[in-house]
Amino acid sequence: YQRRVRGLLVQRQEAQPRSGLPKPALPHRRRCETHTEPSCSQIPGQEVRLVPEWISSGINAEYGDSWFKDKKHSLGLDFPNLPYLIDGDVKLTQNLAVLRYLGRKFDLHPSGADAARSDLFEQYVVDFREALTKACYCSADQFEEKKAEFVEKLPHRIEEVAKFIGAGPYALGEKITYVDFLALEWLDNIAAFSPEHFKSGPVADYINRMKNLPPLKKFYESDDCTHKTYSINSPMAAWPGW
Repeated sequence: YQRRVRGLLVQRQEAQPRSGLPKPALPHRRRCETHTEPSCSQIPGQEVRLVPEWISSGINAEYGDSWFKDKKHSLGLDFPNLPYLIDGDVKLTQNLAVLRYLGRKFDLHPSGADAARSDLFEQYVVDFREALTKACYCSADQFEEKKAEFVEKLPHRIEEVAKFIGAGPYALGEKITYVDFLALEWLDNIAAFSPEHFKSGPVADYINRMKNLPPLKKFYESDDCTHKTYSINSPMAAWPGW
């Protein structure tokens, strides 16, 4: 299938104050580029894209196939892949590595005891999303069985996430962190797979609370949101998604 590259050029701008929401710190930095590729699915990189949207950085999108032909092995990346980030001498790939770097750079990284809880929640969300992936990437005749196995465990997993988040409003309490953007995207994927489990309750409230934060709400309602044009998984999956 045809591949398309979406590049995100993140430039320093002062974030506008938001009523009732913390203003993220924007340390002085050189140009920071993050590039994501929706391809025929919105993965990888959508959760990486949410961070620049939150901090209200200037973003220029570029499209084309040239990355695969000309750039992939010419940018000095240790493990060439998408999404990738270039910030001065720092060159990264892998979703979580990019997210953690952006978290440290934009005061979205937890500290102290919260750092350990962030690691815990991050890995739980990763496992949760991988369980969905296993249910989606199977042969057509196995899909209903795999789906039933996933859905059977879903109420318990949702309950565990709800207990961890507690009163919130964010995953680690009052401070929004990079793990919230990861959780938002991947819990939203799971909600699309089994919407009846997310009609109400603490986790549904968390997803809606995050998606209604002004910068993210603006993004989700814009034409730049890949949810409108790309499925969650690739077309070869038994369940491609929306």
